[in-house]
Amino acid sequence: MRTTLPPIAVIGAGFSGTMAALHLSRLMPERPVLLCEKSGAFARGLAYATGCSDHLLNVRATNMSAFPDQPEHFARWLEACPLDGAAWTRSTPAGLFAARGLYGRYVTELLLTALSEPGPAPRLMLENDEVVDLAPTAEGFDLTLAAGRRRQVAGAILACGNLRAPRGPRSRYAVDPWDDTQLDDLRSDLPLLIIGTGLTMVDAVAALRQRRFAGPILAVSRHGLLPQVHAAGAPWPAPEIPIAARRSLTALLRFLRDETRRAASAGIDWRSVIDSLRGASIGLWRSLPLSEQRRFLRHVRAFWDVHRHRMAPPAAEIIGRERAGGGLTLMRARVVAVEDQAGHARVSLRERGAATPRIVDVQRIIDATGVGRVADTDDLLLRRLMGRGLIRPDALGLGLAVADDLAVLDQRGEAGRPLWTLGPLLRGTLWECTAVPDIRGQAAELARIVAARLQETASGTERETA
Repeated sequence: MRTTLPPIAVIGAGFSGTMAALHLSRLMPERPVLLCEKSGAFARGLAYATGCSDHLLNVRATNMSAFPDQPEHFARWLEACPLDGAAWTRSTPAGLFAARGLYGRYVTELLLTALSEPGPAPRLMLENDEVVDLAPTAEGFDLTLAAGRRRQVAGAILACGNLRAPRGPRSRYAVDPWDDTQLDDLRSDLPLLIIGTGLTMVDAVAALRQRRFAGPILAVSRHGLLPQVHAAGAPWPAPEIPIAARRSLTALLRFLRDETRRAASAGIDWRSVIDSLRGASIGLWRSLPLSEQRRFLRHVRAFWDVHRHRMAPPAAEIIGRERAGGGLTLMRARVVAVEDQAGHARVSLRERGAATPRIVDVQRIIDATGVGRVADTDDLLLRRLMGRGLIRPDALGLGLAVADDLAVLDQRGEAGRPLWTLGPLLRGTLWECTAVPDIRGQAAELARIVAARLQETASGTERETA
């Protein structure tokens, strides 16, 4: 009889994967949890690995607890944190906003605390390597790492986080927005182009100025929209949304405009109305027919994103100063061609309504267009799992198709394998699944589901071998 149960693998150690692993290790003390991360930074991911103190969370610190049942956990941690608050936090009339790197330290400490918990055997194990394949077995999966090592696991949770968007312009001057080593030799007499005007662009501008880049920055996107700014305001009660508004995007937008006008007549800002929808947003998204979801993605998404995912006021101040001083120019345009020249790239931009493209010479191109779609991903593991028929994109191609318990559906639409997902890979199913307030409860609930499934399987195996 087997005395050591095979581990459950959590693939990806950003916030989603780390919190799922922490909850699982506490719910299943008899079974190890194998937390796998291909980068060198556990518990951080792309979002929280930054060292730039001007990269601020776009959610108030009071709503950033990692635990749904302990809402003050992060706020208390901040009070006890020995770091200089002036450098790593910003107090504003809209609330306290912490640097993303500081939040990464918070989640890292949660992981280190779990690793140091006493016990007869380690409940949580770290694997610093890329998982490149999961082959089904009778007892779960045969997990293969990039280095060639293999592990037998009882099941797996895909916590890959935000997928990188497909590669942008083909140019030797195109750089990754998260790799600042490619920005070491910038000139001040030639513009730098950022494709995208969302929160990633905001971070890129802050990082460039903190690195003392003094040259002009040009940011372009189809709509040229900037994220709105957080502001102080009284709460607005969650509205009762009529059935018609749950089935029609047009009716839903009409309802939200009416609700915003009602709030304004009571002296309440529109931001409070948007925030009041947090508890209902997933249900709203799932109630919309697929055709209406597609309409949202085509026509409304850009406008929703800039109102829903807002800038911290200090980040907005940086952008405002840059625009007022001429250091940052926003343009409603799209890139139609890029030609590499000696020492720079020549970019053709088609502005909205323009008959002919505008030509600009830039020294670097930063692609800040956002996250990628599962349907287009070049992620090796996800491509192999799709090739094996174990997973499939959701109907919108944004994330993975899942059952109600977040078990991944295979190509036949079945969820028989012990394979689950959470976080940004659920965008097509849940839409609101990328921020800490969305993920923390999801991680705790998924851990309960997975623990119950594996414990039931283990009990059934013991009865068969008795």
